[in-house]
Amino acid sequence: MLRLNLSTEPRWLDLGHGVRLLVEPLTTAIMLAARSDPTIAGAAADAEISASNDDLARIVAKAVARIVVKDWEGVGDEDGKPLPLTPEGIDALLELWPIFEAFQTKYIAGALILDAEKNA
Repeated sequence: MLRLNLSTEPRWLDLGHGVRLLVEPLTTAIMLAARSDPTIAGAAADAEISASNDDLARIVAKAVARIVVKDWEGVGDEDGKPLPLTPEGIDALLELWPIFEAFQTKYIAGALILDAEKNA
């Protein structure tokens, strides 16, 4: 049985290392909007760049995050002063491997995997 979560409310996503993101639910509309992001279109159209699956995953994760992240906690500058949420800040945050991996696993992959109930 497919379990649907029909909530449209943003929720906090814990990425570890004291970082939390307030994210909208991942929907088909968001994935389609991310596809039209200029960085994705540019990577696909640039014949000189042979983007690997890892490169594409990074580009897509950033495009999705720029759409769905509405707030963050635990992100600061080198002096520990909290940074305001910006598209550039989201991109920089996702360049940190543990954060990127957590975002991929807990948000993107988690939303794409259908949870099937098994009969005992």
